[in-house]
Amino acid sequence: MRRALAMYRKELQLFFYSPTSYVAFAVYVLMSSIFFCLAFVLSQPSIVDIRGIVGNTTFIYLFIVPLLTMRLVADEFRHGTDELLLTSPASLTEIILGKYAAAVTVLFMLVVTSLVYPLIMSQYGTLDQPVLWLSYLSMFLLGAAMMAVGLFASSLSSNQMVSGIVAFVLLLVLWLVEWVGEAFGGNVKDIFAQFSLNARVINLQKGVLNFADVLFYVTLAALFLLLSIQTLERKRWR
Repeated sequence: MRRALAMYRKELQLFFYSPTSYVAFAVYVLMSSIFFCLAFVLSQPSIVDIRGIVGNTTFIYLFIVPLLTMRLVADEFRHGTDELLLTSPASLTEIILGKYAAAVTVLFMLVVTSLVYPLIMSQYGTLDQPVLWLSYLSMFLLGAAMMAVGLFASSLSSNQMVSGIVAFVLLLVLWLVEWVGEAFGGNVKDIFAQFSLNARVINLQKGVLNFADVLFYVTLAALFLLLSIQTLERKRWR
């Protein structure tokens, strides 16, 4: 556990040394601010409802998560430090969990930053508290699952750009899978909907805590973390 914590500290520092992280933060703040202005400030009459803001903000994840995660493992390959990493006393599980924990911490900072919007809205009316906090829980769970997907993509290549593109494609497929199911209709649509990234946030953003939705994001994150470990395991024995 101490090795995972050391990896976490190292990766968290690297996030703040990387210009890409600042670009991702800037894009997130800029786009979320634009969405907030369009949905609340410029629309008349203004509706004190956080759900429209949260829905638009989570869409930005499709673009900033690949930016934040593309260097996590790919950078090790690019700098040739992967051999030291893979032969270190730390297990692959500790390495992946440390890197993932750092990514989730950055995500938490992004979510906290966006709390400024309900704070502004609360000056003009009363916010539904269950809807507010469960909506932000949905933001965090969705982002955490997407971070795991991005980490897996980063373990596939030594090229950060390739890792970022792979992450974006995987996330886009998981985002649009429900729409693909609608083309088939019937039971196929229902099956596809079960694997949709964004469909699972609907109940939470209505203020309804459905543990099946929470379990979906936790399981999805665990699956891609396991895939990341297995990918590194194969590279270790090459």
